[in-house]
Amino acid sequence: MRPVLLAFALAALAWVLVVGDLVRRHRPAWHWYLVGYPVAAFRVVVTWRKVAMLNDLAVSRRPSRGLLGDLMVKGDPLRPVAPRFSFPRATRMGLTVIVRLHAGQTPATYLKAADAFVHAWKVHAVRVTSPERGLVLLTATATDPLERPGLATAPAELLSALIGVMESGGAWVMNLRLVPHWLIAGATRSGKSTLLARLITQLAPQRVALVGIDCKGGMELGLFAGRLSALATCRREAVAVLSALMGDMQDRMSVCRSAGVRSIWELPGKLRPVPVVVLVDEIAELYLSDGTRESKAEAEQCSTLLLRLAQLGAALGLHLVVAGQRVGSDLGLGVTALRAQLGGRICHRVNDPGTAEMTLGDLNKDAVAVAQAITAEERGVAVCTGPDGGWSRARSHLTATDEAVATARKYSGMTPELPALDRALAVLEGDGK
Repeated sequence: MRPVLLAFALAALAWVLVVGDLVRRHRPAWHWYLVGYPVAAFRVVVTWRKVAMLNDLAVSRRPSRGLLGDLMVKGDPLRPVAPRFSFPRATRMGLTVIVRLHAGQTPATYLKAADAFVHAWKVHAVRVTSPERGLVLLTATATDPLERPGLATAPAELLSALIGVMESGGAWVMNLRLVPHWLIAGATRSGKSTLLARLITQLAPQRVALVGIDCKGGMELGLFAGRLSALATCRREAVAVLSALMGDMQDRMSVCRSAGVRSIWELPGKLRPVPVVVLVDEIAELYLSDGTRESKAEAEQCSTLLLRLAQLGAALGLHLVVAGQRVGSDLGLGVTALRAQLGGRICHRVNDPGTAEMTLGDLNKDAVAVAQAITAEERGVAVCTGPDGGWSRARSHLTATDEAVATARKYSGMTPELPALDRALAVLEGDGK
């Protein structure tokens, strides 16, 4: 009888292991709620006091000085008290813990202890934030959601693009209505070009005019020329296109002023001009000069025109998406001024700390450190900002070049005509002849 029971028990165990592995691979959220979360919550409760003591999070209610006879002695009090914390609450692929700070404590001590929490709880990462004074929120992620991102969903809105997945597992969306201008930094093969291709494929089916500025001879954005209302392939053409857009912006101002509104979104549908998204690939090519007078003049013109579009374009339906491998103050003061107007930031792996600092430093120093930790194997992974001013790691969906080109061709019939841009480029062609 015993061998039969033993065989039955082993068979049942094998069945549980096989089913558990299938659930873990195909339904990771189910596996997390049923197995992962209870185990992780148990580790949090059991290790909390020890981790708090080893990382200087526990304090004593006794004074650090005392009398020993006629002598005043000073030392570390015994029986430190660990901070009070809430029971771990499950999230889709992790858990959260709310900690009440001791008097005099700051969230900085918990930031230093983040790695200790990771090792003690055996999770992928722990993010430390302070939702309100006196409280710290610890958000633990069980596994890296960016390792194999799934296809998240997002509501279809004008000027909104589903780019990829956030570290939290939610959809990574670039909404140009909420954040009108964006700066994208990334080294070669970091995923910057893939992100631009993804953005174009998402905007192509919408009633939006796309304008490309690619001073590398149109090597990148030229692939999508069928869906672009205009494409500048050198700085001379870029000056003409940006100048034409400035003229178009003046016309939009006149329409809004006549209608008594403050933005094109308040205009009736029949009067509302089509939104324009200007895609700039490799911003450094617009700012660097070879020292000649003509080159310096063109660089200054590009700097001034881009800055004016960024300052005034949001309410008029003119949006900037500026990308580059190197974004630094050494390119000129105009880059720093333009950076201040680009509220959306995306930083892939970069070759120098200065670019990460330039992209994210004025928003959050912690985001700079996280961006610099992105490895060469993590293509498409970036640190991005959100509409609420926060930041998160994210990964763009891989969009093959052939797929992006096919999408651009499919919707080429939706390309709006911008007469001002056509005239500007025609004048350049005539001068060239």
